[in-house]
Amino acid sequence: MERIFGEIEGIKEGHIFSNRMEVSLAKVHRPTQAGISGSQNEGADSIVISGGYEDDKDFGDIIIYTGHGGRSNETGKQVADQQLKRQNLALAKSCLEGLPVRVIRGKHKGSIYSPNEGYRYDGLFLIEEYWRKKGKSGFYVWLFRLRKIKNLKLIVEESEEEYKSKRVPTQIQRIIRNTNLSRKIKEMYRYKCQVCDIQIETSSGYYAEASHIKPLGTPHNGPDSLDNLLCLCPNHHVMFDFGGFSIMENFEILGIDAKLTIHKDHTINPKYTKYHFEHFYSEQNRTDLK
Repeated sequence: MERIFGEIEGIKEGHIFSNRMEVSLAKVHRPTQAGISGSQNEGADSIVISGGYEDDKDFGDIIIYTGHGGRSNETGKQVADQQLKRQNLALAKSCLEGLPVRVIRGKHKGSIYSPNEGYRYDGLFLIEEYWRKKGKSGFYVWLFRLRKIKNLKLIVEESEEEYKSKRVPTQIQRIIRNTNLSRKIKEMYRYKCQVCDIQIETSSGYYAEASHIKPLGTPHNGPDSLDNLLCLCPNHHVMFDFGGFSIMENFEILGIDAKLTIHKDHTINPKYTKYHFEHFYSEQNRTDLK
């Protein structure tokens, strides 16, 4: 069954469900019991917060969410350490990939933000960070900080051709990135930087960043397409964005001693590398070339 990241068609924020089965049938949160919907390979697409874990903290637009596992069904207390695996690893994956998470709040007395009855869909959140600490019962838990996405409707498209730099009008105009393309470029290179070939390993998997050669935002208006993307480590992503190095139309690297790795299935459009060179490569470096 395909996992859906982002909004569910026909379900608006504030929608009330009578029970978990209704939530599941609407595809907002498929599990009828588990609080986290996701897999460690794909990421987490939704969570339910209903006061089940003593270390949860709900501040409305910010949620400190306790991971899964180690809780007694009888007392609700932690009786064992949590591990960064399965659903917890799914949340960590969403944090690394920047995937949106649907939040559903259930009725409980511990939060002024919970509904009076049933379950309520409360919109999309991003996981900002996660960490491990000893909880109230003295056992280690994994905590995830979620922040609500405001004034922004996330759209995930399946077709690359249909998804070309979509813009959504809000209080200001912002570009909605295709998370499928970001994941595709990283998986193509096995999360290895195309410049230094480094593969960064974290407690929840490999980490890399998708970098647009011609930026999406105004005034550049580059496309959100595979031929305008690179898979880079954080260091080379920052260096590239700020002109520390550039790429010629023949894909040679200027500014640093490195060679660009290009996968056989990855076609890079040279007009985008030319644009980056003309707009971001420093004048000093250009002078040094003469």
